[in-house]
Amino acid sequence: MPPTPLEIGPAGNRVARAIERARTARGFAQRQLAARATALGHPMTFTTISRIERRRRRCDVDDLVAIAAALGISPLVLLHGPP
Repeated sequence: MPPTPLEIGPAGNRVARAIERARTARGFAQRQLAARATALGHPMTFTTISRIERRRRRCDVDDLVAIAAALGISPLVLLHGPP
């Protein structure tokens, strides 16, 4: 497997875990989450969600906001956990 261009740091790891937890808690498959983000105007494939959750791809700010909206939560919840 080719090396990751930029290492994913602690915040990125935390976000990846939070996305997976929130997605599964809502009963969404990765395809469903990607479709919801796409419907909200941020085209995304289930492969993108999978790579983010497996820490093979960084979750940029635009992805974070779109995924949070698709999950119906604040991006801050994904960054820091529930209040």
